[in-house]
Amino acid sequence: MGKKTQQYLLLSLFLSGLFQCSAAFIFWTSVVEISYSNLDYNKTVDEYCDCGVYGRNSPLESASGIATLPAGDPRGCSLDSFYNRNSSSPPWIALVKRGNCTFSEKFFVAKQHGAAGVVVYNLDGSGNSTSSMSHPEVPDIVAIMIGNIQGMKIVNLIKRGLDVQMLIEVGTAHGPWIDTYWLYFLSIAFFIVTVASITYFVFISAHRLHGLRMQRRANRRLKSEAKKAISQLQMRTLKQSDMEIDSDSHMCAVCIESYKAGDVMTVLTCSHFFHKTCIEPWLLERRTCPMCKCDILKSLGVEEESKENTTFSSPPDVTVITVAASDAIYEVPLTDTSNLDPEHHYDNRAFEGEAEAVRL
Repeated sequence: MGKKTQQYLLLSLFLSGLFQCSAAFIFWTSVVEISYSNLDYNKTVDEYCDCGVYGRNSPLESASGIATLPAGDPRGCSLDSFYNRNSSSPPWIALVKRGNCTFSEKFFVAKQHGAAGVVVYNLDGSGNSTSSMSHPEVPDIVAIMIGNIQGMKIVNLIKRGLDVQMLIEVGTAHGPWIDTYWLYFLSIAFFIVTVASITYFVFISAHRLHGLRMQRRANRRLKSEAKKAISQLQMRTLKQSDMEIDSDSHMCAVCIESYKAGDVMTVLTCSHFFHKTCIEPWLLERRTCPMCKCDILKSLGVEEESKENTTFSSPPDVTVITVAASDAIYEVPLTDTSNLDPEHHYDNRAFEGEAEAVRL
């Protein structure tokens, strides 16, 4: 797997994990509408606000009914809490105060008494602030939270003996994926990741192009030095009286053709000779003598640049036999490697003495 593929995979995992984490913070508001009769003016008052928040485990559904307070404890935590309504009454909604027990306990008590929904108003001194409620034990009842000010207003109306008709409707979704500032953050983060990826890609591409240019430059320089070195090799022109023409056993090992009078020959440092037009391209590509594999360019002082800083020489070949004993298996070398010369340039060692004689 390439580095670029790994980067895209990590980015996808990061974005998917970010989406899953942010999904837990999405919440839905609820529109709360109340209706009651104003005895002072002898008319019906309708009020509504987008001021409620659905519980995390609440179904996103509408609910309506008469707002009802628990008798005694306004928090409605105990199973002994009594509501002035029952299952045979018209639909009603329990209005309870936050605190003293879990939300699940409040909702369970209200559900046992037949409530169509539960409205929790916040603690004293919290203003109209709300929070998201978690009630996994009772997920099948509509439950919202409203602020303390709105809740106390409804409580006072009920205590005055007024029937407050309450309607709960689904509002809008809010959360990090919808919040404007979070979208700005995601846009900036995506921009930064994109710029970083492009910068990395440009850097890698520039590095590779620079490496290729340096390699081509080194190859051109090496080839130029090789041409100069090859031009220093001894050359001779065959004559009719030369033994290479009379003997059928002499032929150019590159083109596999017999020598003729007038052919221009190039004599290598290992004393082997070939057609000048054949051996020069051969040496530029392969460096070595076609017959004895002697590195001609190296003997002329043209060193081939290594692609790595450290060169590793392959170990000498050693013949090994396996001996099985009663309790173990041993490998015994048959070749004495103590006198092996690790540096050699000939596949055919018969030419080594000849080449040494030429150098002397």
